[in-house]
Amino acid sequence: MEKVGADRYGLLKFMAGLLVFVAVFAAASYFIAVALTNYFSELSGEGKLIPVVSSDTLPRIIIDAGHGGEDGGSSSGETLEKDVNLAVSENVYYLCALTGVPASATRRDDRALYDMYGDLEDYTGRKKAFDLKNRVRFAKEEGGAVFLSIHQNKFSDPAYSGLQVWYAPRVDGSEELARMIQSASREHLDPENGREVKRAASAIYVLHRAKIPAVLVECGFLSNPDDLSRLADPGYRRRLSGVLFSECAKFMLSGAGY
Repeated sequence: MEKVGADRYGLLKFMAGLLVFVAVFAAASYFIAVALTNYFSELSGEGKLIPVVSSDTLPRIIIDAGHGGEDGGSSSGETLEKDVNLAVSENVYYLCALTGVPASATRRDDRALYDMYGDLEDYTGRKKAFDLKNRVRFAKEEGGAVFLSIHQNKFSDPAYSGLQVWYAPRVDGSEELARMIQSASREHLDPENGREVKRAASAIYVLHRAKIPAVLVECGFLSNPDDLSRLADPGYRRRLSGVLFSECAKFMLSGAGY
Protein backbone atom coordinates (compact mmCIF):
# COMPACT_ATOMS: atom_id res chain seq x y z
CA MET A 1 0.00 0.00 0.00
CA GLU A 2 2.86 2.34 0.76
CA LYS A 3 4.36 1.72 -2.70
CA VAL A 4 1.00 2.33 -4.38
CA GLY A 5 0.63 5.55 -2.42
CA ALA A 6 4.13 6.66 -3.43
CA ASP A 7 3.45 5.85 -7.07
CA ARG A 8 0.24 7.85 -6.99
CA TYR A 9 2.00 10.76 -5.34
CA GLY A 10 4.73 10.67 -7.98
CA LEU A 11 2.18 10.62 -10.78
CA LEU A 12 0.20 13.47 -9.25
CA LYS A 13 3.38 15.49 -8.78
CA PHE A 14 4.36 14.91 -12.42
CA MET A 15 0.89 15.86 -13.68
CA ALA A 16 0.84 18.99 -11.54
CA GLY A 17 4.20 20.06 -12.92
CA LEU A 18 3.06 19.38 -16.47
CA LEU A 19 -0.12 21.37 -16.01
CA VAL A 20 1.79 24.36 -14.63
CA PHE A 21 4.23 24.22 -17.54
CA VAL A 22 1.46 24.11 -20.13
CA ALA A 23 -0.55 26.85 -18.43
CA VAL A 24 2.36 29.25 -18.24
CA PHE A 25 3.86 28.73 -21.66
CA ALA A 26 0.51 28.67 -23.42
CA ALA A 27 -0.54 31.78 -21.50
CA ALA A 28 -3.77 30.03 -20.66
CA SER A 29 -4.32 31.51 -17.23
CA TYR A 30 -4.95 35.13 -16.35
CA PHE A 31 -4.38 34.34 -12.70
CA ILE A 32 -0.93 32.88 -13.32
CA ALA A 33 -0.04 35.94 -15.37
CA VAL A 34 -1.04 38.28 -12.54
CA ALA A 35 0.74 36.25 -9.89
CA LEU A 36 3.98 36.15 -11.87
CA THR A 37 3.86 39.88 -12.55
CA ASN A 38 3.30 40.67 -8.89
CA TYR A 39 6.17 38.41 -7.87
CA PHE A 40 8.72 39.88 -10.24
CA SER A 41 7.64 43.47 -9.69
CA GLU A 42 8.35 42.97 -5.98
CA LEU A 43 11.77 41.50 -6.75
CA SER A 44 12.99 44.14 -9.12
CA GLY A 45 10.87 47.27 -9.08
CA GLU A 46 8.27 46.46 -11.72
CA GLY A 47 10.58 43.92 -13.35
CA LYS A 48 13.50 46.12 -14.37
CA LEU A 49 15.91 43.18 -14.23
CA ILE A 50 13.96 40.77 -16.39
CA PRO A 51 15.92 40.17 -19.64
CA VAL A 52 14.78 40.93 -23.14
CA VAL A 53 13.00 38.07 -24.91
CA SER A 54 15.79 36.36 -26.82
CA SER A 55 14.10 34.78 -29.84
CA ASP A 56 14.74 36.79 -33.00
CA THR A 57 12.97 34.51 -35.46
CA LEU A 58 9.51 33.74 -34.08
CA PRO A 59 6.47 35.91 -34.78
CA ARG A 60 5.94 38.17 -31.82
CA ILE A 61 3.63 40.44 -29.93
CA ILE A 62 4.40 44.08 -30.68
CA ILE A 63 3.71 46.11 -27.54
CA ASP A 64 3.16 49.77 -28.35
CA ALA A 65 3.12 52.31 -25.52
CA GLY A 66 1.28 55.27 -27.04
CA HIS A 67 2.76 58.79 -27.10
CA GLY A 68 6.08 59.54 -25.36
CA GLY A 69 8.70 62.27 -25.10
CA GLU A 70 7.30 65.72 -25.80
CA ASP A 71 3.96 64.11 -26.69
CA GLY A 72 2.36 63.47 -23.31
CA GLY A 73 -1.04 62.45 -24.67
CA SER A 74 -4.01 63.07 -22.39
CA SER A 75 -3.52 64.23 -18.82
CA SER A 76 -5.25 64.72 -15.50
CA GLY A 77 -3.40 66.87 -13.00
CA GLU A 78 0.13 65.51 -12.85
CA THR A 79 -0.84 62.18 -14.43
CA LEU A 80 0.26 61.96 -18.06
CA GLU A 81 -1.10 59.37 -20.44
CA LYS A 82 2.34 58.57 -21.82
CA ASP A 83 3.53 57.47 -18.37
CA VAL A 84 0.54 55.21 -17.67
CA ASN A 85 0.88 53.71 -21.16
CA LEU A 86 4.53 52.90 -20.54
CA ALA A 87 3.92 51.40 -17.10
CA VAL A 88 1.26 49.04 -18.45
CA SER A 89 3.31 48.20 -21.54
CA GLU A 90 6.37 47.35 -19.46
CA ASN A 91 4.35 44.94 -17.34
CA VAL A 92 3.06 43.20 -20.47
CA TYR A 93 6.59 43.02 -21.83
CA TYR A 94 7.95 41.46 -18.62
CA LEU A 95 5.24 38.80 -18.70
CA CYS A 96 6.25 37.93 -22.25
CA ALA A 97 9.90 37.74 -21.23
CA LEU A 98 9.08 35.63 -18.21
CA THR A 99 6.97 33.07 -20.09
CA GLY A 100 9.01 32.93 -23.29
CA VAL A 101 6.35 34.52 -25.49
CA PRO A 102 8.27 36.47 -28.18
CA ALA A 103 7.70 40.22 -27.92
CA SER A 104 9.14 43.55 -28.97
CA ALA A 105 8.28 46.99 -27.60
CA THR A 106 8.13 50.17 -29.67
CA ARG A 107 9.48 52.10 -26.70
CA ARG A 108 10.70 51.15 -23.23
CA ASP A 109 11.39 54.62 -21.91
CA ASP A 110 10.05 58.16 -22.26
CA ARG A 111 10.71 59.04 -25.87
CA ALA A 112 8.92 59.98 -29.06
CA LEU A 113 9.54 57.73 -32.06
CA TYR A 114 9.56 60.16 -34.98
CA ASP A 115 13.34 59.86 -35.39
CA MET A 116 13.56 56.10 -34.77
CA TYR A 117 14.96 55.43 -38.24
CA GLY A 118 16.66 58.75 -38.94
CA ASP A 119 14.71 59.36 -42.15
CA LEU A 120 14.97 63.15 -42.01
CA GLU A 121 17.38 65.74 -40.68
CA ASP A 122 14.56 68.09 -39.69
CA TYR A 123 11.21 66.76 -38.42
CA THR A 124 9.65 70.16 -37.82
CA GLY A 125 5.92 69.90 -38.47
CA ARG A 126 6.20 66.17 -39.17
CA LYS A 127 6.94 64.67 -35.79
CA LYS A 128 3.50 63.18 -35.14
CA ALA A 129 3.20 61.74 -38.63
CA PHE A 130 6.57 60.01 -38.45
CA ASP A 131 5.98 58.86 -34.88
CA LEU A 132 2.87 56.96 -35.98
CA LYS A 133 4.42 55.76 -39.23
CA ASN A 134 7.41 54.34 -37.38
CA ARG A 135 5.26 52.32 -35.00
CA VAL A 136 3.71 50.50 -37.95
CA ARG A 137 7.11 50.12 -39.62
CA PHE A 138 8.59 48.70 -36.42
CA ALA A 139 5.84 46.08 -36.21
CA LYS A 140 6.59 44.95 -39.76
CA GLU A 141 10.35 44.86 -39.40
CA GLU A 142 10.19 43.01 -36.07
CA GLY A 143 8.07 40.23 -37.55
CA GLY A 144 5.01 41.04 -35.51
CA ALA A 145 2.09 38.61 -35.34
CA VAL A 146 -0.04 40.80 -33.06
CA PHE A 147 0.02 44.57 -32.55
CA LEU A 148 -1.12 45.79 -29.11
CA SER A 149 -1.26 49.58 -28.73
CA ILE A 150 -1.88 50.85 -25.20
CA HIS A 151 -3.56 54.21 -24.54
CA GLN A 152 -5.75 56.07 -22.05
CA ASN A 153 -8.97 57.93 -22.77
CA LYS A 154 -10.28 61.35 -21.75
CA PHE A 155 -13.59 63.16 -22.17
CA SER A 156 -15.11 66.46 -21.12
CA ASP A 157 -17.76 64.69 -19.03
CA PRO A 158 -16.09 62.90 -16.08
CA ALA A 159 -18.98 60.45 -15.84
CA TYR A 160 -17.64 58.42 -18.77
CA SER A 161 -15.49 55.47 -17.73
CA GLY A 162 -14.28 52.01 -18.67
CA LEU A 163 -11.79 50.14 -20.83
CA GLN A 164 -12.62 49.92 -24.52
CA VAL A 165 -10.87 48.15 -27.39
CA TRP A 166 -10.63 49.38 -30.98
CA TYR A 167 -9.63 47.01 -33.78
CA ALA A 168 -8.05 47.24 -37.22
CA PRO A 169 -10.88 47.21 -39.75
CA ARG A 170 -9.05 45.52 -42.62
CA VAL A 171 -7.12 42.72 -40.92
CA ASP A 172 -8.70 39.35 -40.16
CA GLY A 173 -8.47 38.41 -36.51
CA SER A 174 -8.38 41.96 -35.18
CA GLU A 175 -12.02 42.00 -34.12
CA GLU A 176 -11.68 38.56 -32.51
CA LEU A 177 -8.70 39.71 -30.45
CA ALA A 178 -10.53 42.90 -29.46
CA ARG A 179 -13.51 40.89 -28.23
CA MET A 180 -11.25 38.57 -26.25
CA ILE A 181 -9.64 41.50 -24.44
CA GLN A 182 -12.92 43.33 -23.86
CA SER A 183 -14.55 40.20 -22.48
CA ALA A 184 -11.60 39.31 -20.22
CA SER A 185 -11.42 42.84 -18.86
CA ARG A 186 -15.11 42.70 -17.97
CA GLU A 187 -14.66 39.35 -16.26
CA HIS A 188 -11.49 40.11 -14.32
CA LEU A 189 -11.30 43.89 -13.91
CA ASP A 190 -14.70 45.61 -14.09
CA PRO A 191 -17.91 43.56 -14.30
CA GLU A 192 -19.92 46.79 -14.63
CA ASN A 193 -18.17 47.86 -17.82
CA GLY A 194 -20.75 47.62 -20.59
CA ARG A 195 -18.58 49.02 -23.36
CA GLU A 196 -18.26 47.11 -26.62
CA VAL A 197 -15.38 46.84 -29.08
CA LYS A 198 -15.25 49.38 -31.89
CA ARG A 199 -14.07 49.32 -35.48
CA ALA A 200 -11.31 51.90 -35.79
CA ALA A 201 -12.03 55.13 -37.60
CA SER A 202 -9.57 56.28 -40.25
CA ALA A 203 -8.07 58.75 -37.77
CA ILE A 204 -6.50 55.86 -35.83
CA TYR A 205 -3.46 55.58 -38.09
CA VAL A 206 -1.76 52.56 -36.51
CA LEU A 207 -4.88 50.42 -36.94
CA HIS A 208 -5.74 51.55 -40.46
CA ARG A 209 -2.18 50.88 -41.65
CA ALA A 210 -1.79 47.60 -39.77
CA LYS A 211 -0.87 44.49 -41.75
CA ILE A 212 -1.29 42.09 -38.82
CA PRO A 213 -4.10 41.62 -36.27
CA ALA A 214 -4.07 44.88 -34.34
CA VAL A 215 -5.94 46.48 -31.45
CA LEU A 216 -5.74 49.75 -29.58
CA VAL A 217 -6.80 49.50 -25.94
CA GLU A 218 -8.10 52.62 -24.22
CA CYS A 219 -7.48 51.30 -20.71
CA GLY A 220 -9.66 53.87 -18.96
CA PHE A 221 -10.62 57.53 -18.73
CA LEU A 222 -8.14 59.84 -17.03
CA SER A 223 -11.04 62.26 -16.76
CA ASN A 224 -13.01 59.84 -14.56
CA PRO A 225 -11.97 59.88 -10.87
CA ASP A 226 -12.50 56.15 -10.35
CA ASP A 227 -10.61 55.15 -13.50
CA LEU A 228 -7.83 57.59 -12.68
CA SER A 229 -7.47 56.13 -9.19
CA ARG A 230 -7.32 52.58 -10.52
CA LEU A 231 -4.80 53.43 -13.24
CA ALA A 232 -2.55 55.11 -10.67
CA ASP A 233 -2.48 51.91 -8.61
CA PRO A 234 0.46 49.59 -9.51
CA GLY A 235 -1.56 46.58 -8.39
CA TYR A 236 -4.40 47.39 -10.75
CA ARG A 237 -1.96 48.06 -13.59
CA ARG A 238 -0.47 44.62 -13.04
CA ARG A 239 -3.90 43.00 -13.20
CA LEU A 240 -4.71 44.98 -16.33
CA SER A 241 -1.39 43.93 -17.87
CA GLY A 242 -2.19 40.32 -17.02
CA VAL A 243 -5.42 40.54 -19.01
CA LEU A 244 -3.70 42.12 -22.03
CA PHE A 245 -0.84 39.64 -21.97
CA SER A 246 -3.02 36.59 -21.49
CA GLU A 247 -5.45 37.38 -24.29
CA CYS A 248 -2.79 38.43 -26.82
CA ALA A 249 -0.66 35.38 -26.06
CA LYS A 250 -3.62 32.99 -26.27
CA PHE A 251 -4.67 34.56 -29.56
CA MET A 252 -1.18 34.29 -31.04
CA LEU A 253 -0.25 30.87 -29.71
CA SER A 254 -3.55 29.38 -30.80
CA GLY A 255 -2.49 30.07 -34.36
CA ALA A 256 -4.87 32.95 -34.99
CA GLY A 257 -2.03 35.44 -35.02
CA TYR A 258 0.21 33.49 -37.39
